[in-house]
Amino acid sequence: MAPSGHYGMRVSFSSSTRPSAPGARGSGKAPVGGSNRLPASRERRPALAALAVILILLGAAGSALITVRSGERQTYVAIGEKALPPGTKLDRKDLARGDLAGTTGPLILWSELEKYSGHYTTGWLYPGQYLTKGSLSDKPAIPDGGALVGLSLEAGRAPSEPISAGDIVQVVRVPAANQEAAVPQVLVTAAEVTNVAGAITDARTKANTTLNVTVLVPASKLTSVAAAAASKTLVIAKLPPATRPDLARGNGGG
Repeated sequence: MAPSGHYGMRVSFSSSTRPSAPGARGSGKAPVGGSNRLPASRERRPALAALAVILILLGAAGSALITVRSGERQTYVAIGEKALPPGTKLDRKDLARGDLAGTTGPLILWSELEKYSGHYTTGWLYPGQYLTKGSLSDKPAIPDGGALVGLSLEAGRAPSEPISAGDIVQVVRVPAANQEAAVPQVLVTAAEVTNVAGAITDARTKANTTLNVTVLVPASKLTSVAAAAASKTLVIAKLPPATRPDLARGNGGG
């Protein structure tokens, strides 16, 4: 029975009027103004994982490529410890092996060495340099009794038709401008051209330039040809390919 007041009125106590107990739990509503985004460190984790996968795949691909390429490596002929000057007869003791993979162009395989044994170098070859088919000739650069002479020729001193190594030319000395009484003289009836640089006419500008030609001549003609070359009184004429030179590189020089 509820207690009564002085005037017989019943008094009740409502729970809403009771003070809250210290530490009581709130109404359960989420705080207003908060963010639902994850911390930045957790957001970066998927990107880092993807990057790691990509790096692993690239590493695997690189390893596979190296394995494939290593299986394609072949052994080629290279120059040994000593440089070889032009005209050197090829000897196995002057050579070394070298391994390469991929496109190697005109390099000489070590298995082909016997085919080129006894050939001659056409220019300077240096230690570690790989040997190419174009750097060798089956003929000596300068045979016994021969000499190489360089000729510098301007327009009117050589044919306008291109001259190449292996061509046969006649070397003629013509009178200088102040030697009207002199007569032309054939110095070398048939000389083999061994090297060519430049041209009578520049291919781009069409201007006259200088043609530099190296010819193989008998040693007995060396002085007269060199003197005429120095005085700019030489003319060369191109002969038929079947013409036999006065001195061929296949003569002597063994």
